[in-house]
Amino acid sequence: MMTAGGLPLTRQRPLAPLTTLRLGGAAAEFVEADTRGLIADALLHAQQRGSDARILGGGSNLVVADEGFAGVVVRIATRGIELERGTDEARVTVQAGESWDELVQLAIDEGLAGIECLSGIPGSVGATPIQNVGAYGQEVASVIEAVEVLDRFDGTTRWWSRDECAFGYRDSRFKREAERHVVLAVRFVLRTDARPTLRYAELTRAFSSTHAPTLAEVQLAVRALRANKGMLIDASYEPSAGSFFTNPVVTHEVFDEVRQRARAAGLADPPSYASEDRLKLSAAWLIENAGIRKGMRLGNVGVSSRHALALVHHGGGTTRELLALATQIRQQVAGVFGVQLEIEPVRW
Repeated sequence: MMTAGGLPLTRQRPLAPLTTLRLGGAAAEFVEADTRGLIADALLHAQQRGSDARILGGGSNLVVADEGFAGVVVRIATRGIELERGTDEARVTVQAGESWDELVQLAIDEGLAGIECLSGIPGSVGATPIQNVGAYGQEVASVIEAVEVLDRFDGTTRWWSRDECAFGYRDSRFKREAERHVVLAVRFVLRTDARPTLRYAELTRAFSSTHAPTLAEVQLAVRALRANKGMLIDASYEPSAGSFFTNPVVTHEVFDEVRQRARAAGLADPPSYASEDRLKLSAAWLIENAGIRKGMRLGNVGVSSRHALALVHHGGGTTRELLALATQIRQQVAGVFGVQLEIEPVRW
């Protein structure tokens, strides 16, 4: 550890241990920022040196190159939660460095509904609006009221409304303008009625039609589903970045083409879900029916034995191996179904 003008810097900090994939090289300079002042100072340091700067949260949606990152990595470690409870709603303002899963647990303990289906997702609160994290019928965009943002260009901070965040499917303005904005805090509006959301068929089937589950029961069911798919960080977890590909959202014409190709291959029609005026396809279905087997390996990386969307690191591997496997999967799916899969994790 050394300092630059009072800034605590670590040089050549290995990044692999800070990611759930356990892959990638080192950061040339690294700052653990547990205050807003440190975040601003670290970014100013990078600017003054003419270095690129990247923001790191929980490392659960990140692929780092084997060569590492030649600039400054700022790991957000700010803490703090403020809860304002009203009659029907509660506003929860959370600093970016807080654990997302711990926030979900807090909401359930407080009887607040709206994020219970997002239990078991690793990473920090500040990362959730960037990716518009979602699972099992919920996404954070539906419960975010505002996001506090630091503008790296002029150093100002302000609160953005939900509309200003321009959320989309696994997308946001933050993601599209990644080099400019830093999420400092997020304000959520949750319901006080303690009634869980049951929109996802796989989750609904976990409960009988006569049983109205509690928030805690839905949380347990979600965590069981995630564990069965290898998407829960527990004793049996294989290092991965969760879902490596997003579910393609296509026009009806593209869906018809995919369906025709599936029928020509003797396959059932692909599952689809309405998404505004388009259809969302299952990336996992496309991968498996393109001939990619769960559990297949390419050197030290592979496809999870429990879910086709998760690419896993068996140890001793490289990011180059992982991306080669991802390319092979994308090419195979495109060749069979004519659909281009998009990689979900951020790549450095």
